[in-house]
Amino acid sequence: MSKSSATKTVPVTDKLRETSIWARFEGKQTSFKKTSLRPTSTPRQRRWRWVVDAVLPLTLTVIAGIAVLLPTSLPTAARLSLFAFALAVILWSTTSLNAAYVALVTVMLLILSGGSDQEALYEALESDVIWLMIGAFVLGGAVQQTGLAARLTQLVVAQARTVGSVFWLLTTMLIPLSFIIPSTSGRAAVVIPVFRSIANAADDRRITRAMALLMPTVILVATISTLIGAGSHLIANDLLDEIADVKLSYAQWALYGLPFGIVASYISCWVIMCLFLDKNHLNRQLQIPQQKQKPFSKAERTTLIVVLVMVALWLTESWHGLEIATVTVIGALVLTAPGIGVISWKDGLKAVSWNLILFVGAALVLGEELIESDAAEWIINQLFAVSGIVGTESQLLILLVLTLISLTSHIYMTSHTARAVALVPALLYLGNSLQLNPTAVLFISTVGMDYCLTFPVSSKALLMFQELEGETYKPTDLLRLSSVLLLVHLGLIVLFYYGYWRWIGLKL
Repeated sequence: MSKSSATKTVPVTDKLRETSIWARFEGKQTSFKKTSLRPTSTPRQRRWRWVVDAVLPLTLTVIAGIAVLLPTSLPTAARLSLFAFALAVILWSTTSLNAAYVALVTVMLLILSGGSDQEALYEALESDVIWLMIGAFVLGGAVQQTGLAARLTQLVVAQARTVGSVFWLLTTMLIPLSFIIPSTSGRAAVVIPVFRSIANAADDRRITRAMALLMPTVILVATISTLIGAGSHLIANDLLDEIADVKLSYAQWALYGLPFGIVASYISCWVIMCLFLDKNHLNRQLQIPQQKQKPFSKAERTTLIVVLVMVALWLTESWHGLEIATVTVIGALVLTAPGIGVISWKDGLKAVSWNLILFVGAALVLGEELIESDAAEWIINQLFAVSGIVGTESQLLILLVLTLISLTSHIYMTSHTARAVALVPALLYLGNSLQLNPTAVLFISTVGMDYCLTFPVSSKALLMFQELEGETYKPTDLLRLSSVLLLVHLGLIVLFYYGYWRWIGLKL
């Protein structure tokens, strides 16, 4: 074998990792799995393993069925909706079944049992939320495949000279990605090559560990900055419209969320540096490999112009009347148009996480049936009446309860979208019973639900960085970080409410 051919040989798995887009991580989290060192089980153990795994979900399902049958005040439609929703939550939380598959199965059970009309599923796929997500994924695919996101990130990071400055600049670059890439795992996929480049330059385990925590943390914390930062935002906004006949625009969401996202991101960066790096590491000089900067290609210029125009139209929706979903689909069509587009139509469709699209469609049905059958209202009347919060007049107590419920929801429900479906209707009905501002209840709850930093399985972005080749961070490191950041987030939410949100229309 010649020397030149040897240098060109690249393992197939490495090629896949370098060219992957976030759709690979939706429901396929084993792509980056490290080799297990645990002893393999015997054939007999494997044969009966499913029995052990099925005990907990089956037990919880039976308990949920009995609990739904007991209340005499519940109509049949509400009972069926509650059971279908409880079954979905149990399977999401206790099994490794794909979340979209679980959602569709429970919706079909609801339809077959007469708890929902067949048209409900089809109408959910007609929702503007679905079309907004499809268009946004195509946009994100164009930003990634043209190399625009990687170029802009590299331009910023290349200005750094010390480890500390790299961390601050990374934080600065990661925040705006939530405006153009509608998936936390998508944003993680874009910046993984940057992570590898800096990690190789640092060649230090502690720096690599801190950076592997920093990048997904900022990606998740900055999610609240924009309406398209996560699919759960779109579902929550749709449920707000369903229940309270109010809907947040792209500009309103940015007004409420961007300041919090920026402050929380920089504070998170500071906490990570304090917890995992000492002064010597922070001041260490770095020689980051400088890639030869070529002029912006035609595809990059076209993508950048389309992105800027789309953001401008999103922010001025009240002026021109074009809804955010319509603008997004138009932008996606321009980016895939023959002759002037930057990616082909087929590549644009490949960038869409169809697994997530189906999940959102089915989740919308479950959430809307909880509302229409009055099941969500019944839950609130039962659960929150017992807690005593319904009779309180203390806004601080209400704020703390809302915040604690939403901040800890990721511990027992790992799916971001599932948390929105489960909590938003109940919390909005709680707000209605207390005569609270529904927009404030929704937004503050969403801020808390966006926090998911306790376990690696709480977010695909966390899993992607943990399971990269080489040593990154351990689950104990994440627990250590979360034990501090959870309290920081709680304090920040209270501070922002009294110092900012209540003065601009989010008073409870």
